[in-house]
Order: sequence, then C-alpha cells, then structure tokens
Amino acid sequence: MSNNVIREYGQHAYPKKRILCLVSNATLLHGIQVGFFAEEMTRPFFDFVQAGHDVDVCSPDGGEVKFDAHSNPENPEGAYPNDLISIGFVHHKEFGKWMQNTKPIEEININDYDAICVAGGGAPLLTFKDNEKLHKLVADFYEAGKITCLICHGTSLLLWARLSDGTLLADGKTWTGFADSEEDIINKMFGMTVNDYTIETEARKNQNTNFEVAGPLEPYAIRDGKLITAQQQHSSYLASKLVIEALSE
Repeated sequence: MSNNVIREYGQHAYPKKRILCLVSNATLLHGIQVGFFAEEMTRPFFDFVQAGHDVDVCSPDGGEVKFDAHSNPENPEGAYPNDLISIGFVHHKEFGKWMQNTKPIEEININDYDAICVAGGGAPLLTFKDNEKLHKLVADFYEAGKITCLICHGTSLLLWARLSDGTLLADGKTWTGFADSEEDIINKMFGMTVNDYTIETEARKNQNTNFEVAGPLEPYAIRDGKLITAQQQHSSYLASKLVIEALSE
C-alpha cells in the first residue's frame, strides 16, 4: 500500500447564521471613480453561502455600488480577469440586482445579524473616515458580541470606531490591514501617491494597539476574539474561513 495517500475531510453545512456584507459607495479619487474591491466582498459572500448562511449586502448610503475598475473582472484593462466568483455574482439573477440597490446602514438592525464583513477597495479611505454612523455601526456589532470582520482598506474603520466608553475598538487588539509596502506597489503602478494617508502608518501611531502585516501581497489574516482582520484581497478567503469557524463555535 502507498504511504503517499492523503485524505481530507471538510464540513459541508454549518448551523445557519445571518451575515451582513458591507461595501463602500463609489466616490472620486484623483478624478477617477473608485468603489470597493470586488473579491473582498464576493469571495466571502460565496464562502458564506456555501456554508449555508444567509447573507445581505449593504452600503453606508444605500443604492448603487460599484467594483473598483482595477478589480472588475469584466474590465478589459483590469488586473483580475479570472475572478470567476465576482463574474458569477454580478450575473446572478438575484445577487446581481443588489449592486444597483443596496440597503443603507440606517435600515440595518444589528440584532438581525450574527456577523458583519467589511470589504476594502479604493473608496473606503475617503468614504469611511468621517462617517460617524458607520463607525458606530461597526462598534455596535462588536459590543453586541457579533463577529466583526474587516478586509484590506475596510480595516481603516479601526482607526476611528469607538466603543460606548469612548475607547477605540482597536485598543488592546492585534489586527492587520493593507500594508505600507502594498501602498508602495500601488503608487508605483499608478505613478503617483494614491492615498493621502495609510492604514499602517496611522495604526502605528496608536500605542494601545498591535498592528501586524505579512510580506506584500501575502495572504494573512488575524482573529483576536470576535475581531477578524485580513491584510488585502489575497487574504479574503482566510477572513471568510475564520468567520465561518467563529460562527460555528
């Protein structure tokens, strides 16, 4: 008999939970429209549905949302033409409609959900920064004992979200987010300084938190209790895995 046989078992169905995926509304960055990074919402969405969970999609303002052109697999000049999950999402007879009409956060009742998963992309550093209602929503999810997951630039919310006692949600936590080394890659790609500030630089100003990153574009995610963070788009599958595991406990 061969000694090289590998057998692997997985769990097909989990106790049904309800998860909220949150994406940014579109805005302009250096005169170019930006939105959210496709895979950072669609891959966790796919994983959650495959695990048997119910998933909704919302945005701060509600209404239409857009993929970043860079991450849009149907953009001939985009970098991710093989993102079959995002292609499938936008062409799904039900899910695709949500891109035109997401729920606004003011209609969200956190008691209806067991977890929230926030995508990053080009817009969050602009649209999330001064949105105090969004900061409160994420903090409320966390304080209610819900699994709180943030991916890539979506982790910028940990720079501002404060708990009911006024302390930053990030205080005392170990987390990750889009690295300065990755910002450098983007700046070189576009031949300019794309973002006015970076998550890593700002996070390291907080002496009460522990911000970590892996190498540029390496998959990396961290779970610290109910808080789950992922470094960038290549880490989306790690984030959803940690969320599914946390919800099954």
